[in-house]
Amino acid sequence: MEKVRLKSLENVDLKDVIIDDSFWSKRQKLIKETVIPYQWAALNDAIPGAEPSHTIENFRIAAGESNGEYYGMVFQDSDLAKWLEAVGHSLAIGKDESLEKIADDVIDLIGRAQQEDGYLNTYFIVAHPERKWTNLRDDHELYCAGHLIEAAVAYFHATGKRKIIDIVCKLVDHIDSVLGPEAGKKRGYPGHPEIELALMKLYKVTGNKKHLELCRFFIDERGAEPHYYDIEAERRKESGRGEKFHNKSYSQAHLPVREQTEAVGHSVRAVYLYSGMVDLAVEIGDESLIDACKALWENVTQKKMYITGGIGSSQYRESFTVNYDLPNNRAYTETCASIALVFWADRMLQIEENRDYAEIIERALYNGILSGMSLDGKSYFYVNPLEVWPSTVDHRNDMSSVKYTRQPWFGCACCPPNLARLIASLGQYIYSYNKSNKEIFIHQFVGGNTKVEMDGLHVGIEQKTEYPWDEKVNIALSVDEEQEFTLALRLPSWCKEPKLKVNNEVVDLSSILEKGYAKITRVWKQDDHIELILPMPVEIVRANPNVRENIGKLALQRGPIVYCIEEVDNGENLQSISLPSDSNMSVKFEESLLEGVSVIKAEGFKINPSDSEQLYFTSHNVKAPVEVKAIPYFAWSNREPGEMIVWIREE
Repeated sequence: MEKVRLKSLENVDLKDVIIDDSFWSKRQKLIKETVIPYQWAALNDAIPGAEPSHTIENFRIAAGESNGEYYGMVFQDSDLAKWLEAVGHSLAIGKDESLEKIADDVIDLIGRAQQEDGYLNTYFIVAHPERKWTNLRDDHELYCAGHLIEAAVAYFHATGKRKIIDIVCKLVDHIDSVLGPEAGKKRGYPGHPEIELALMKLYKVTGNKKHLELCRFFIDERGAEPHYYDIEAERRKESGRGEKFHNKSYSQAHLPVREQTEAVGHSVRAVYLYSGMVDLAVEIGDESLIDACKALWENVTQKKMYITGGIGSSQYRESFTVNYDLPNNRAYTETCASIALVFWADRMLQIEENRDYAEIIERALYNGILSGMSLDGKSYFYVNPLEVWPSTVDHRNDMSSVKYTRQPWFGCACCPPNLARLIASLGQYIYSYNKSNKEIFIHQFVGGNTKVEMDGLHVGIEQKTEYPWDEKVNIALSVDEEQEFTLALRLPSWCKEPKLKVNNEVVDLSSILEKGYAKITRVWKQDDHIELILPMPVEIVRANPNVRENIGKLALQRGPIVYCIEEVDNGENLQSISLPSDSNMSVKFEESLLEGVSVIKAEGFKINPSDSEQLYFTSHNVKAPVEVKAIPYFAWSNREPGEMIVWIREE
């Protein structure tokens, strides 16, 4: 039976997108010139004062080229894999022979560390060879393999060199010999989903059905009874502590995936799993997997997501909790979780042409992800709270994960290389196309250009914009010859009155709007041009009243940017500040502040500090008018340390 076609859009290849943008180009340059070399130094323990990584040394020990003991987390190998993937994406958008040489050398090292049977994981090769494949629930063997597979695909795509592909194919062959539904194999699947989406990427390169079927097994077997985690725990003679500590929902293994309707457990694991589910569903035409993903999407984005695009509110096990539990000062919102949300949203967008998915990508990119890295690219947040009072952070055990300054590196360093690989690959999230319908989609407004082939003819698209600070997006088209096709432009939901002109003629948007995209169908000619105006007044945002933390509070957003206020601009005790809903607000771009940002100034009030040391009293607080200055959330903690809040009391 012919499979159901679920995918309608294809992303434009990363190699075919050139970013030339005042906002993003400097960040991609930072990744290539600063972040990748800095992280390479970190992986080699060459950053003074930073938490040691030992990752490269672990591979040398595994290869028999160095003496010593394994050091680091059980998943330490994945830091190198994500770094290598970032290198691949960076090389895809621009050659760099010296960087490629470093990558080739480290790939050689990885190959030398691989065992004869294909096994490859330095923790088990060096520290515990007797424990291989005995604890899939906790030990990250498949997670590390997944990230190495993703790195291999990215590097092969950029360079055409097959060595790393051959290494991971040998590894997958080994995994397939150990795990699967066949007699004599273990019916195990990863405690930390990731390899699922990686196998689908590898399948697209190799066409090897084994890679597809292994992914299908991991997804279909998850949550099945008898439960594999119980089986392997019994084999390990694990005490009852294991199940109490773990709880199957932590790894999204509490139910078969098609029966899951609420996001639970570790947030990064969850969203990697959902991404793999979409990839598999598209390839085999399984609508039941898509239905599950749509239910989970609704739950995550409507009940468990912060205004910044952060997900996973609890420090305990880095997890989702209950609906609407979104505390600000204890928000965990791991940088990796927002990155994973982008991966999932992009996949959902390819099966359903709906701006809601593209907007989540935008929200996470400009807010909850960028906040994870300092402006100089040399320090990072693992956790991205929406409120910080440094004194409590320093003294409260229940805020031990929260930091008010970014760190140079982490013992668990998953976030920094994850940031690098995402920003390096930004080009693949801007454009999509549907050849059968002759449609080209512009999802994100990023300066630069691309080329898309339509019926054997090339369509060139160039964007010029100062987005996200400026409301204008100018788009110029070039075509081999006149041809009819549809250009679909996302009209953001935050923009109440967008305006569109084609060749200086106003377009009636009401007649061409489909699921948030303005679809312009016409015979396009050389040098046709479009002007899109997206007015960006300051918007006052309020939360659903079920979000108890934010009742009586407001947040400021302009365009895609969520704002916060910092102590350095507004003095201490930011909770004493309030804004009326009709506050007079102004916006100004300050080129010398935080490498150039638009700031919001608003007329508000601040409760005067008390002259008395009395803790409680019955008289009224005295407040005075103040000018409140707000900066983009992503840029906080790049000056002197201090308080920060996103949600401000409403006057």
